[in-house]
Amino acid sequence: MPVLDLATTLRTMRERAALVHHITNWVTIEGCAQVTRRWGCLPVMAHAPEEVEEMVGHASALVLNIGTLTRDLVDTMLVAASAANKRQVPVVLDAVGAGATELRTMQARRLLAEAHIDVLKGNAAEIGALAGVSTGVRGVESIRVGGDIGAAARALASKHDNVVVVSGASDIVTDGTRGLVVRCGHPMMGGIVGTGCLSTSTVGCFVSVGSGHLELAAKAMAAFGTAGSRAAAKARGPGDFIAALCSEIEALSAEPGGLRAEAGELPIQ
Repeated sequence: MPVLDLATTLRTMRERAALVHHITNWVTIEGCAQVTRRWGCLPVMAHAPEEVEEMVGHASALVLNIGTLTRDLVDTMLVAASAANKRQVPVVLDAVGAGATELRTMQARRLLAEAHIDVLKGNAAEIGALAGVSTGVRGVESIRVGGDIGAAARALASKHDNVVVVSGASDIVTDGTRGLVVRCGHPMMGGIVGTGCLSTSTVGCFVSVGSGHLELAAKAMAAFGTAGSRAAAKARGPGDFIAALCSEIEALSAEPGGLRAEAGELPIQ
């Protein structure tokens, strides 16, 4: 079973204090900024089309989130993603609500077609919808997925030559050839608005470290899940979970003996 060395990556993130540029969801933007800062990176939430290309020039990762999308915003995302591709800045896309409406599905596919997305993330229904699998989505929540989501994620990653992350009770991370399964979270996390967006910002922080996006994305999900599990154990309820989560993220870097997590291998179908 693969062992993920989280401690080394966490230490590197804090030493580099990389800038992570977000064009993201207005519902969760403050939480995304807080979590990014707690990991030791520097968040910037720049949405104006006049400045995104310049801002990407200063960034070590670009996070795109279509949770509160408009066509104009996607146009801006494409400008930023194109600049990031030219500079080899990794691009992370959270396909929030893909499958719920035609607009969301089409705009997510447009981003995948017109820019190189290094890491595509979503819940099972969102990833299934982009892979052409029968799904059920209500709002931005995954209701059902037909077929093997692991196989669908592999196929999608192979098609776009990237890493696909499927978040859930068990997180799947695949590059189309290899697949890792991470089980570090807590059931409370699925019932709190915004945890998916915060985990996407976490992926952005981790891939800012460098190459090897498969393992870095798996480490991000493992670290976020570990912090979330510890926060859930200390929080009195959903109302103070996010505050507890930020405190636990901050504490992970000081883990005695170095923090590690185990990951399973996704079976090849």
